[in-house]
Amino acid sequence: MSLYYVKHEHSAETCPAKDPQMGAMLLTHISPMNARKFGVNIHGDAVLDGKHTFVLIVDSDNPANIENFMQPFKMAGSVEIIPASTCETVVERSGC
Repeated sequence: MSLYYVKHEHSAETCPAKDPQMGAMLLTHISPMNARKFGVNIHGDAVLDGKHTFVLIVDSDNPANIENFMQPFKMAGSVEIIPASTCETVVERSGC
């Protein structure tokens, strides 16, 4: 599996957390069990306070799995999927 950094950004106007039903749906969507259905393993997530930015550290065999998993977030804003490595991997290969 390969590691990825995923960043979703949206405007204050399209913030899904403002709508209780949409917020609940997204929380269910990012549950580990649901993510696995897409072939995605979530290592961690965070929302940058006041920035309308949601980030994930995930792994998957195929970036297309992550693309499919992130579709609901594209309704509210942008999604960027960036290949990543653990710090240990970077040190082992002697560079970023």
